[in-house]
Parts: sequence; C-alpha cells; structure tokens
Amino acid sequence: MASVLEIKDLHVSIEDKEILKGVNLTIKQGEIHAIMGPNGTGKSTLSSAIMGHPKYIVTQGEVLLDGENVLEMEVDERAQAGLFLAMQYPSEISGVTNADFLRSAINSRREEGQEINLMQFIKKLDKQMEFLEMDLDMAQRYLNEGFSGGEKKRNEILQLMMLEPKFAILDEIDSGLDIDALKVVSKGINQMRGENFGCLIITHYQRLLNYITPDYVHVMMQGRVVKSGGEELAQRLEAEGYDWIKQELNIEDETVNAE
Repeated sequence: MASVLEIKDLHVSIEDKEILKGVNLTIKQGEIHAIMGPNGTGKSTLSSAIMGHPKYIVTQGEVLLDGENVLEMEVDERAQAGLFLAMQYPSEISGVTNADFLRSAINSRREEGQEINLMQFIKKLDKQMEFLEMDLDMAQRYLNEGFSGGEKKRNEILQLMMLEPKFAILDEIDSGLDIDALKVVSKGINQMRGENFGCLIITHYQRLLNYITPDYVHVMMQGRVVKSGGEELAQRLEAEGYDWIKQELNIEDETVNAE
C-alpha cells in the first residue's frame, strides 16, 4: 500500500506572528505536487515546519505520515521515517566529506547489522554522481564547502537519490540554477519518480515544471492553500501572474511577510 503524507489544518508561528493559517494538503507516493505563490506567503515555512526547524512553532494541526504524527518526532526520527528536505540554502560542514555524510545517513535509516557495505556504497555513489554529471572527486570534498550554488543543488539531488526517501520536500531547488544545471537537477527528480516516491516541490517559477510535470499544482497565499489544479494552473500563473487569483477569490494584496 502506498504511503500517504497528510497536512491537516497546519498553523505555524514565528515569534508570535502567525505565518501558516490552516494549510491542508495530502500527498501520496507516486505523486508529484508543486506549490507556487508570491514571495512571503509561507511556502518555505511549510517545509521547515514539517521537518522540525525549532524556529517555527506549530500552534495547531497535524502532519501525518501513514497516520503517525511526525510533529511528535525528533528531527532525525522524521528523516528515518522517510521524509527528506532539500534546503533552499544547503549548509556547509567542514571536516565531513560528502561520501562519509551520505554513508552515515544511509546507515542511520537501517537496522543494526543491515548497514550498506563499502563496495555497494561506492558503486551506487559513483553511478548516481555520473548520472548527475558531477565530478567524482566531489565525494571526497567537505560537505558543500566551496561548492557553487549549482553544485550545492546537484548535491541535494544526489542525497535524494542515495537515500531514496518515501517523500521529498524540495524547497526552491531551482533557485540560482542556469539552464544546464536545471536540466540535470530535473533529470534526477524524474529518475526518482515512481510508485514508492512522493514529492512536494516549492518553486516560484513555472520553468522548473517545464522539465518535471507535476500531478498537482497548488497556490499559497496568506498562509494557506487557496487554489489547486493541474499543470495548466502553473502555465496560467506564468502567463498572467497572481492577480487573477486574488480577484477571483477576493484576496487582498498582502503577504504574511515570511517564507
């Protein structure tokens, strides 16, 4: 049976300011969802809250993974349960190589005695790095240290492909990418697509969705999902902007002043 990620009436605040005001969304394995919306409407807040960033305080609602509330889990437990976040601004970690980080991350999700052996790991890592057109010596570089913006985003997709989570949240994975890097990143996401993988893509631009066809597109405004549709919704947003949605739903021109 396919796993399900359910976001139910999620309210999130930062320093007593409410950012998310009742987000409802259901994602099943085998589906790719995209969230779009103007700056400052809470899109990145949603991803951070799901993964347990301490800055974001959940005041109401649930996030259920196969019926279990992940908001009651520690951050590492959420990852072990099958959630993955590709961050908008990946951190640099000096002294830890890419390869060591990835092998440790894989083994942390396995039972004792079932760890991936070194040769299996190297074979899989080399295969995925070649697929993503990454220099193999990046495996021995410190995690994201000295990486360009495009290299960091490819590295996030490498982690995704190595870890094979149930659900991935990709927070503006396309930001700052040139067209060649965008194609490679999209190729990696499409490679993951299948019945055992669900994905939530947060993006400002329809251009990413030229390469990754979403099953569902959602628009966030004022801290909630206000409209959903298919890929044609993203195309209309690209052509016409967001004013028509504001007029259609009688939404005032304001934001929640946070991502």
